[in-house]
Amino acid sequence: MAQTTVSPKVAILAHPQASLFELGCAVELFGLPRPEINHWYATQVVAWQENQLSALCGIQLQITKISCLDKFSHLVIPYWPVNNTEIDQKLRQAIIQFYQAGKVIVSFCSGSFLLAEIDLLNNRNATTHWRYAEQFKARFPQINYVDDVLYLFDGKLGCSAGSAAALDLGIEVIRQDYGYQIANQVARRLVMSAHRAGGQSQFVQTPLLAVPNQFAATLDWVISHLADPIDIDFLAAKANMSRRTFDRKFRSSFNLSAQQWLSQQRIIKAKQLLESESHAVEKVAELSGFNNATAMRHYFRKLVGVTPVQYRKQFSS
Repeated sequence: MAQTTVSPKVAILAHPQASLFELGCAVELFGLPRPEINHWYATQVVAWQENQLSALCGIQLQITKISCLDKFSHLVIPYWPVNNTEIDQKLRQAIIQFYQAGKVIVSFCSGSFLLAEIDLLNNRNATTHWRYAEQFKARFPQINYVDDVLYLFDGKLGCSAGSAAALDLGIEVIRQDYGYQIANQVARRLVMSAHRAGGQSQFVQTPLLAVPNQFAATLDWVISHLADPIDIDFLAAKANMSRRTFDRKFRSSFNLSAQQWLSQQRIIKAKQLLESESHAVEKVAELSGFNNATAMRHYFRKLVGVTPVQYRKQFSS
């Protein structure tokens, strides 16, 4: 849906004992006015059949009361009480119908408990904040809980891990709605690190951990020189490390080899070009740093799961 021509309508579902950080993330991502972006989200913070909610620390929130989700295209669940097993039946049915209509639903942090409770995550991959992982797995054995990911999102249904990962998931939603350029613009406004992005498929992202500044400076250099031939020994020297230390630091920081990470970054660059430019696949391979289009196709199938041409058809503007 990249480069939408209408304003998607987003409902941010609030609940008593609101977690203000996750609620704030949702508002910052989707509710902040961005007049410089055409057809930006039209967003409301809503509550199911209530209009005044208590948040943490005694804060009171005045919120729009709703009893129907029909007018919205996106539903964001910023949080949910993890011990709440009694879901209003009308809310349950409204969310299920929302999903069945092909609309987008994402949860942040403990919000995945609501999706799990109404059976939307059955037989699917899901995640939540690490502190709730064992409770989630014990209550919902029919769900495939995934550790060590920032978020999971298949284009229609998603959930994020810890609180800050909500921003990563939100940026991915924006990318799929508006394309890489707008998503990057919003990420810059949020002062988010590009190194948090990375993935094993076009929809599922894996975490890239914090790294020392000297190491990060080398990675920043790589991102801006992906089209150049890059030798791992050269990167180790640039980071002022021995090759052995560099490899060990890379593995401990990313759970990837430097070469695997480099291939991922080149695929990310190729995806950006396929979305936003009309270059032939061979030119995209060259600009992304692959030796040839055949090599790029190999890594695209391996890491994304589709061919470059298929990806362009799905995501290009």
